[in-house]
Amino acid sequence: MSTGPVTLLALVIFLLFTALVLPAQAAQAAEVSNEAASPDMSFFYSSNDLYQMAEAYGPEGRAAYIRARWTFDVVWPLVYTFFLATSISWVITRAYPVESRWQFGNLAPVLGALLDYLENISTSLVMARYPLPTPVVDFLAPFFTFFKWVFVNGSFVLLLIGLTLAAWRRVKRNCAAAKH
Repeated sequence: MSTGPVTLLALVIFLLFTALVLPAQAAQAAEVSNEAASPDMSFFYSSNDLYQMAEAYGPEGRAAYIRARWTFDVVWPLVYTFFLATSISWVITRAYPVESRWQFGNLAPVLGALLDYLENISTSLVMARYPLPTPVVDFLAPFFTFFKWVFVNGSFVLLLIGLTLAAWRRVKRNCAAAKH
């Protein structure tokens, strides 16, 4: 599935979404959150921090936060996963042998997206129930967020490593061909 045209399409969609949708979404989020931190943009936070964010957002901010998680943040993980999974697959086939375990690197963005959705569910529940506590869910949300970032950022690292190795292999192959 990760042919050149599919990978290029994924890149174009990712770049368009990043340029056209993300800035507007970020501005809207900053406005409705009263400039408070956002769980999904944090790397580390505690359940207490999550409740402080919910308090700072106020009723309208919490409603907007939940709405964004079930509109924009349903689509965004699909966009970055499509880009990262296809790009990593395309690059890895050029950087590593078929039997290499690195061929499974394209699963990292899928895990990132799954964790992103778990984060959205858990933070939305906390925001919707606030000021009532949401035990267990409030404890798990920071872990979902942390590991989401590990897998999503790790996917970009895998892509860069794959690009570097694929370029290196190509240079070596071209140098060997030039010698013959």
